[in-house]
Amino acid sequence: MVTEVEISPREAGVLELVGAHLSNAEIAARLCISVRTVESHVSSLLRKLEVPDRRALARRAPEPADAGPSRPAPVLPAPLTSFVGRVSERAELTGMLKAHRQVTAVGPGGVGKTRLALAVAAEAAGAYSDGVWFVDLVPVTDPDLIATAVAGALGLGEQPGRDMTESVVAALADRHALLVLDNCEHVVDGVALFLERLLATCPRVAVLATSRARLMVPFERVYPVPPLSLPVDGESDAVALFMERAAAVGRSLDPALRVQIAAICERLDGMALAIELAAARCSTLGLDGIAAALSHPLRMLTGGSRADERHRSVRGALDWSHALLEPADRALLRRVSVFVAPFTAVAAAEVAGGEEGVVADGLARLAEQSLLVVTASPGGTEYRALETIRQYGVERLSEAGELVDTRSRHLRWCLARATGLAVAREDRRAGFDAVADDLRAALAWAADRPEQRTDAYDLARHLAELTFARNLIGESQGRYEQAAALTDDPAAGAAMLRQAAAVASCRMHGDDMYRLRRAAADAARRAGDTAGAACDLATVAANAYRFSSKFVRKLPREEAVALITQARELGGDDPAAQAAVALAEAGRALTELGAAPGLSDDAVPMTIARAERAVELAHRTGDPLAESAALDTLTCAQSWAGDTFAAAGTARRRITLLSSTPDTPAGTHELIEALGEATEASLGTGDLPGARRWARQLADHPLLAEVGHRATGWLLVADTLAGDVEEILTGSVRFLDAWQRAGGPARSVLGPPAAAVATIHGLRDDQDAWREWSAVLHQLDPSPGNTCGYGAIFDAMLLLHRGQAPEALERLAPEPGEVWQWVTWIWLHWYVALRAETAVLARSSDAGDRLAEARTVVAGNPVATAIVERAQALLDDDQERLLATADAFDAAGCRYQSARTLVLAGGDHAARGAAALADLGFAPMALPRHP
Repeated sequence: MVTEVEISPREAGVLELVGAHLSNAEIAARLCISVRTVESHVSSLLRKLEVPDRRALARRAPEPADAGPSRPAPVLPAPLTSFVGRVSERAELTGMLKAHRQVTAVGPGGVGKTRLALAVAAEAAGAYSDGVWFVDLVPVTDPDLIATAVAGALGLGEQPGRDMTESVVAALADRHALLVLDNCEHVVDGVALFLERLLATCPRVAVLATSRARLMVPFERVYPVPPLSLPVDGESDAVALFMERAAAVGRSLDPALRVQIAAICERLDGMALAIELAAARCSTLGLDGIAAALSHPLRMLTGGSRADERHRSVRGALDWSHALLEPADRALLRRVSVFVAPFTAVAAAEVAGGEEGVVADGLARLAEQSLLVVTASPGGTEYRALETIRQYGVERLSEAGELVDTRSRHLRWCLARATGLAVAREDRRAGFDAVADDLRAALAWAADRPEQRTDAYDLARHLAELTFARNLIGESQGRYEQAAALTDDPAAGAAMLRQAAAVASCRMHGDDMYRLRRAAADAARRAGDTAGAACDLATVAANAYRFSSKFVRKLPREEAVALITQARELGGDDPAAQAAVALAEAGRALTELGAAPGLSDDAVPMTIARAERAVELAHRTGDPLAESAALDTLTCAQSWAGDTFAAAGTARRRITLLSSTPDTPAGTHELIEALGEATEASLGTGDLPGARRWARQLADHPLLAEVGHRATGWLLVADTLAGDVEEILTGSVRFLDAWQRAGGPARSVLGPPAAAVATIHGLRDDQDAWREWSAVLHQLDPSPGNTCGYGAIFDAMLLLHRGQAPEALERLAPEPGEVWQWVTWIWLHWYVALRAETAVLARSSDAGDRLAEARTVVAGNPVATAIVERAQALLDDDQERLLATADAFDAAGCRYQSARTLVLAGGDHAARGAAALADLGFAPMALPRHP
């Protein structure tokens, strides 16, 4: 009987997005809720829909609808899953799990370890506030991908700056959860390393593993899974399982036959899989036929330990069941055993050979005999073999001499799927997830066979591209490196290593970026491409300058100089090499400029000239990524020089250049960096619409989905300056949630958004939230940027809102020229304008001088100019001029300052301004107090 399950509208929204193969962080961003809330909903859905893992849950998701998540929740059928008996075993294993953090259920294949573990986990779910998560390790062929499999089950993506294990451990650090790792035996070493790290870092996480052998990790407690109980008197789990499975295939048995059934089960040693295979034949052979068929093969199972006999019992049952198949069905079973993930009839026809209709009929017959499991999926009916049966099929495939041919067809099928996905745009994520395990397995087989190296190289290259698009960037880097190792062409190897270096840059792993580019240079030289090697060496130096914060080992100055010199000698007059060398030289000049205050007056112009030369040479090559890198250096040089508008113009030029580039790793890295830089530069010029546009693109970039604090940071700043409270309240949830999940790192770049959010809560007079965010800010950034840069500006805004002009004046006391350029370059116009306004509102004697100076500095910045004009109107008591600035603020997209202007205007205007502030979500504004 199928039961009906009610799920809430919010759960329906989460389920649909799980079906779209989004991670928890992506779902949280889409629904504007925390990641922990998403985890809770997913855990609830797993229980309600009675499915073991996230993959099965995705198959239960409805087709995407045009309606939003507020539509009525669907009523979904919950499958009736049977688990027979094992009362004492469940109690024993549950007790062990309560007493110990890591328990391994061990036993031979077919004894029922997985079903027992799932039953125990389901019963224990209520004891774990953060859920129970099931991870099937059968498809994992690489021990290094254990964490990737766990992350997929948990709904985690990889965080740039962390490897996948670090991302998983960080996500579970404070969770009270049970992790079920199923089928560990073939990747024991990888599981052991993963568990040691997990259990040492996550004190409230427990692990239940299943394996044919113990894992040999600290604190492991082993539970040997016994066969099903066999006594005829009283309850017999083995008999109950046989009767239930026989009924499922259309043969309900009379309870009076229990003695005969028990004899069959005893002959099968109570092994669950063997019993199920025998029961599946009941409708055609009857009990007498089954007993007779089993007698001969199982008489041969003598000698050895009882555990060995049980293992042989399953093998014997498989041999017997296999022997009863028609020859064509035997061939089909062994050939489809190369699939490690669920497969369709179409895929089976391609790999096994034969017409699709004939193969589909054969698959149905194998399913009827319990040799395949049938599952429904959005793409149609899928089949899979239990791991014990799959391994048996592979053995038979080898015995038949068909292993190489069948795996070769599987490899070609995987190559075709990978090639198609590489060019697809629609449903690429779901398509990749459906075949990813098979792609990895095919590559693992082909990589060790010299005659398959060409196909293995192609598959590794495609897999690198697909995993990057899937945001599995750690695996992507590894696959590019694997592709480089598989090719005999050093030029192709160099290309792959450059791609790997670009992925490393997206991962914020500067040291890998350095290593891989150096390796690419070596490969290029072996290929006779000295110009390419020169570009690689120069890029190593340029990246060390451009992305110094991503390096653990800082590149010594002498080494950088040597790299540039060597690149210049190798590159000769090659245009690309000359452009790369020029960029490295410009980066060196800029770095030296920033590190040494008090340089000669011509140091800044010379640095700008070097950067402009690098841009010119890069432009001549026609390579937009090389030109983007040069424009980045030029933007930094112009910012250093205080030329805010030139820097903004160069940053916009860079965005335009990158807008049509492909989504390669190098292009992605450049675009993310460019969007951040363009946002900063737009803020510096008072272009709030532009800043919000670039910041929104940054916040929505897929690569930053798992690092919401980095993704949303500049958008929070831009929205704060614009006065968009609702956007701040929504975005700050993602920022804080992601920052906490990342371990609360102290990063100065995260200081401005924290200060911005704190200011918004202060303007709303939410003192608790203001204190919370002020504490976050203090933890994030105690640097001069907070003290004398953005922190002073946001503090002054809040003090002025509260009518504390003298205090704001004190906060902005340092002269702009006294503050180190890197602290104030984005904020100079805001600092100067607010400093002039505070002088007027505090009735400072030098207010007129500050206004005159500020007017010159901020010319061209619409917001800063309006602030200065408003201050001048207040000083001159010019009501008409004051009200005109309100229109200027509105035109600049700065609604908060527009409303504030009306309050300062007094009279009826003040009432309108107060109403506007209230509509925006701000507390009433106080008029300035004077000493």
